[in-house]
Amino acid sequence: MAMDAREIEELIKAHLPDATVEIRDLAGDGDHYAATVISPSFKGKTRVQQHQMVYAALQGRMGGALHALALTTAAPEN
Repeated sequence: MAMDAREIEELIKAHLPDATVEIRDLAGDGDHYAATVISPSFKGKTRVQQHQMVYAALQGRMGGALHALALTTAAPEN
């Protein structure tokens, strides 16, 4: 069963409440998304650590209900 963009955003925001999250459906099939996540929680973290934090928020849905997620993460610049 595919996930919708709103559900992905809600999961990420539940885990990273200070985050700004933008989700785009890349193929219109509910299986291939791109997410941009900007969070102060990422400050001082490597890109890999930032992605791990987002994947943790998805609670094991990657590879199952969520087939593909292209991630762009960053800490705010100010």
